[in-house]
Amino acid sequence: MELAQLVELVRTSLDDMKAEDIQVIDIQGKSSMTDTIVLASGTSTRHVKSLANAVQVSAKDAGIEPLGSEGELEGEWVLVDLNDVVVHVMLPAVRDFYKLEKIWERPEVIEKVATAEDE
Repeated sequence: MELAQLVELVRTSLDDMKAEDIQVIDIQGKSSMTDTIVLASGTSTRHVKSLANAVQVSAKDAGIEPLGSEGELEGEWVLVDLNDVVVHVMLPAVRDFYKLEKIWERPEVIEKVATAEDE
């Protein structure tokens, strides 16, 4: 399955289960851990768990075995690793606290500081 198809499968799974604030972040070339991060919020711990489970079931139905998942017991933040796509489903308060979206929106070079070599 191509990356775009996998992202769409994840997005559709989350949308069908009424996930809130779904965001897809392309991090190709910025990280070696994955190509795409999908963030979504659930309204309760039960909803977060259900959203993550729906993603895993959809992936398996499409022939993709998730590499792993974490956080199902607590349900505040569940991570599903699909290799090329990593899905983070969180409660809004947890998502607001960690602000994962902000990590990936930083510019490549914020400021070049002059050094002795530049002079």
